[in-house]
Amino acid sequence: MSSDPNPSPVNPLPAAVVALVLVVMGIEAAFSLGVRGIIGGPEAVGWRLEAFQSYAFSSQVFWWMQETGQWPAEHLIRFLSYAFVHGSFTHALFVCVFILAMGKMVGEVFGDLPMVIIFVCSAIGGALGYAIFLDAEVPLFGGFPAVYGLIGAFTYILWRQLALVGAQQSRAFSLIAFLMGAQLLFGLIFGGQKDWVADLSGFATGFGLSFFLAPGGWASIRRNIRRD
Repeated sequence: MSSDPNPSPVNPLPAAVVALVLVVMGIEAAFSLGVRGIIGGPEAVGWRLEAFQSYAFSSQVFWWMQETGQWPAEHLIRFLSYAFVHGSFTHALFVCVFILAMGKMVGEVFGDLPMVIIFVCSAIGGALGYAIFLDAEVPLFGGFPAVYGLIGAFTYILWRQLALVGAQQSRAFSLIAFLMGAQLLFGLIFGGQKDWVADLSGFATGFGLSFFLAPGGWASIRRNIRRD
């Protein structure tokens, strides 16, 4: 039996996870370097604000498009682009930590493309939930709704594993229950926006998509439909 003479001390990250982190941190690096005057000249100080105005998701814009029947690309892109615009370096860093952790586990089980699909669709689902359930005046920005979609996919993985060993499947939802509880607690103590609605919508999107995107998931659904 052959073995690798030079084993890696850590498991390699899926390529899609690395790509997502590079995009998020690349954008944040441009904002951070620009505000310090290192790149971009004097106008770079306002890059982050300009990005909020052009790429953050706005409930008001969404309802305007729905009422008028006009769906210009410059506003449709906000359903996804908001997930790559963050309020600070720390905000972006926390998002990247979750992408690395959750994305690695989901990517290794589902594959790169399904993981990216979950990330993208969860960002869109989070934006829709934010508009429909809140209709908030404050724009939505940051990658947490998409990250919560990955948490939803990870929850699905745990949920299936617990079913295979006959354990209580509700235990799979411990992580999301803890995170939501922490958000609500901090919101009550320190105040803040209700963007947890977008996070929870992203989670639901990721969990739901996992039934179709998990290995063998679609085949299992078809078997159940035929059996019924």
